[in-house]
Amino acid sequence: MKLQPILTFAHSILHEAIQEGDIAVDATVGNGHDTTFLCKLVGVNGKVYGFDVQEIAIKRTMEQLKSQQLQTRARLFHTGHEQLLQSIPSEDHAKIKGAVFNLGYLPKGDKSIVTHGDTTISAVKQLLSIMAEGSVIILVVYHGHPEGKQEKNQLVEFVKKIDQKEAHVAQYGFINQINHPPFIIAIEKR
Repeated sequence: MKLQPILTFAHSILHEAIQEGDIAVDATVGNGHDTTFLCKLVGVNGKVYGFDVQEIAIKRTMEQLKSQQLQTRARLFHTGHEQLLQSIPSEDHAKIKGAVFNLGYLPKGDKSIVTHGDTTISAVKQLLSIMAEGSVIILVVYHGHPEGKQEKNQLVEFVKKIDQKEAHVAQYGFINQINHPPFIIAIEKR
């Protein structure tokens, strides 16, 4: 067995959960890498809903999608992920099979704009209320900055309290790396 890097492992979980024609959510589109990956998974008959509070993230993501002719598979919202329930059409709610969050700040962006535990927890609760059984939520937690530490603590406390009858929750990360290495929280809805 070879241990996978964090993002590779996150993508492998999403690859197992999402099939052609499904709906997926990129809760923090950032520079568009996860949105592009999800668009490839859902195929021509699926859809990816993407969210970001930064206009530059929406722009970069759309440029990335256009460069690979995937822009018709995604609908991007310039708003926070805590608005997903009211943004995603209700007819697609039960078709959502996977969601990914890359928490923290936008790489090559304004590091003062960060994700927050309360809005992330709100978004996770919303997803759990509408997603199909067997769907997954992947949270990639970057906690090497003050707000990230606070968000990490809030998230870990929240997911520990999710009823095991509602979802399985797992954590994956490297514990012997320096500088607060990111880790994954994976939630599989039962």
